[in-house]
Amino acid sequence: MKYKDYYKILGVERGASDEEIKKAYRRLARKYHPDVSKEADAKERFQEVSEAYETLKDKDKRTAYDGLGSFRPGQDFRPPPDWSERFHAGGMDDLGGIDLSDLFASFGGARARQGPRRGRDYEVGVHIGLHEAAHGAEVTLDLGGGRRVQARIPKGVTDGERLRLRGKGGAGAKGGPPGDLYLDIALHPHPLFKPNGHDLYLDVPLAPWEAALGAEVRIPTLEGQVTMKVPAGSKGGQRLRLAGKGLPRPQAGAGDLYAVLSVAAPSVLSEREKELFEELRKESKFNPRGHFE
Repeated sequence: MKYKDYYKILGVERGASDEEIKKAYRRLARKYHPDVSKEADAKERFQEVSEAYETLKDKDKRTAYDGLGSFRPGQDFRPPPDWSERFHAGGMDDLGGIDLSDLFASFGGARARQGPRRGRDYEVGVHIGLHEAAHGAEVTLDLGGGRRVQARIPKGVTDGERLRLRGKGGAGAKGGPPGDLYLDIALHPHPLFKPNGHDLYLDVPLAPWEAALGAEVRIPTLEGQVTMKVPAGSKGGQRLRLAGKGLPRPQAGAGDLYAVLSVAAPSVLSEREKELFEELRKESKFNPRGHFE
């Protein structure tokens, strides 16, 4: 049989923590998801990454995999002589419904279990836009082998959230129940809004006179334009909070929208504007670098 190095596939060390393995999977799942990836071999790489993660995310499956030993990727190998006794007769088949014959089917070396078996759990990355996260969405998921599943994404999901669809995983064997389907939610980057949980952040540039004198400015939200009052003497980096204008929460309410202020200087000035700025420079005693002295 041919050896697959699941650690190398995910780009982590053999001693990687569970969190490191999860982060590596999410990064690669986003890169190779067939719905968004431009890579020529995206589908094959995505399936390979998913297979590696399914093994290494589970403590007992990872222990059994590590018990095979370490070989070069693609190298012909045989499991250690006592591997079957340690991980089959040793009782690991009965821990948490783990099916080692499914786990190592790609190696072709594990014997089948007797009796009903629960189906495999599947995990897929689901990429949606910010407005879909705000209002909910219907998505069609390709699980491979010609199997497609319709799933409803509820409103209020956040980037990195994990949803569970009971009974939507692999079919059980010999009368066993089906597995579950896990959806890893990833939000497409938005040109204006940066999500953080259910809160949103929006960069709002101000003209120098708006920051100095105060102003009422129109800014976008997920539900359309609103007017925001900017107090006089506002500074770059200052945040103004618009309550309830973020992403909706699953049950009730919504996060907040934070307008992050910056001061933008005009790049092109008319002659009259230059004169006014010259007058301001002569009259003003303001020193923005006074704290250096």
